[in-house]
Amino acid sequence: MENEVIIGLEVHVQLNKLNSKLFCSCSTDYHDDDPNTHTCPVCLGLPGTLPMINKKAVEYAIRVALALGCVVQEETLFYRKNYYYPDLPKAFQITQYDYPLGLGGHMLIKGEDGERVVRINRVHMEEDPGRLVHAGTIDRAKYTMVDYNRCGMALLEVVTEPDLRSPKEARAFLDKLRSILDYLDVFDGDLEGAMRVDSNLSLVGGDRAEVKNISGHKGVEKALNYEITRQKNVRRRGMKVVQETRHYDELRGVTVSIRTKEEAHDYRYFPEPDLVPMRIADWVPRVQEELPELPDAKRDRFRTQYGITDDHAKSLTSEIKVANFYERVAGKAPPKLAAVWIADVLKGELNYRDLSIENFHEDQMVEILKMLELEAITEKGAVEVVRQILDEGGSPAEIVKARGLGKAEDDAVRVAVRAAVAECGPAVEDYRGGNEKAINFIVGQVMKKTRGRADPGEANRLVREAIEEL
Repeated sequence: MENEVIIGLEVHVQLNKLNSKLFCSCSTDYHDDDPNTHTCPVCLGLPGTLPMINKKAVEYAIRVALALGCVVQEETLFYRKNYYYPDLPKAFQITQYDYPLGLGGHMLIKGEDGERVVRINRVHMEEDPGRLVHAGTIDRAKYTMVDYNRCGMALLEVVTEPDLRSPKEARAFLDKLRSILDYLDVFDGDLEGAMRVDSNLSLVGGDRAEVKNISGHKGVEKALNYEITRQKNVRRRGMKVVQETRHYDELRGVTVSIRTKEEAHDYRYFPEPDLVPMRIADWVPRVQEELPELPDAKRDRFRTQYGITDDHAKSLTSEIKVANFYERVAGKAPPKLAAVWIADVLKGELNYRDLSIENFHEDQMVEILKMLELEAITEKGAVEVVRQILDEGGSPAEIVKARGLGKAEDDAVRVAVRAAVAECGPAVEDYRGGNEKAINFIVGQVMKKTRGRADPGEANRLVREAIEEL
């Protein structure tokens, strides 16, 4: 029990689908532009400026809170969180404290021991600080530069209860949260800084460390695994884990201490005098009606409507783009066959190449499925077609014809292989005697018999199989 892990997450989600920042009219489309080119007196905190709330950002925040099962509060209020850091030009951050936007939600994830309910403590809004660019690692940098393009972006913080018990569960939570955000169309997760994670981690009976600067859902397992190992090693040496804030250095894969952990009173919260309280209860019914079908609901519908397995339904609904792709294909081809080939084959090939579903057209998948349904192509041939489309492009029909992947062609190749093996007795004996090059002569005979239409690699494999069967 002493090594049991307790993890709570603070996830910062940038609402970057908005046209302007949270309190000013600066464009949010800054990611490919030069530093400090998307700023104004408001987001730089110059004297005499006043913030003005972005109403659309509040609606997006309500949308997320409802999707996470939170109770949206009747009234919300912004506060000033006071601390000095170079990325905060005002020396305070406008955020929410005693009156957050949403409270008491939950999310169901696949945990280490089955499904686990992760409680959502709160969802609140705040402005994003600027970005610090260190000349080296944070603990050894010779100097640090500041880019204020990000300063003032609408940020949503999702705070969980300490219900997670492993880095794997933390990754599962973040994966599902990102999926929900994609369905809600409130952010682009591929942009830099779109999702950043702070984690409070402790071993049972010990103080917690806050690990900051975990960039998104992909790095969370590495960061938390390192921190667990560090805390266990501290205990083994008979020392006490101290409560502190640590920075995750992605390049080195380590966490480094940057300061002692602050408490709420250290920030001297007080209500933001330049922003009035917002009564948002009247907005909720309209936003609720506009919510799209979310991943869990879509998964249940896919199982019922298309008769597919729960595993396939989960895989197909984990990303909104994949879910939409499947539905378009299922409208033109057998739904169960489509589920198998999209979830098991296509997604695997895309992940291997680090590509998205947008790199494959639905009509190409429909054409492949119809070939399979008519038994005009083997399953192995269909996989080869998928791979060639992703690697080189082309239409399924053209690839099947050019590479001789049709079932009739496949049968002809097998006949040619059997004939070549029967006719090339000496070469077969040489191969069995350990001469690997002898196989090339037999494959050459197969290519002659098929007039070059056989795939050399496939012919090589079939020849070896035929020799083993003798």
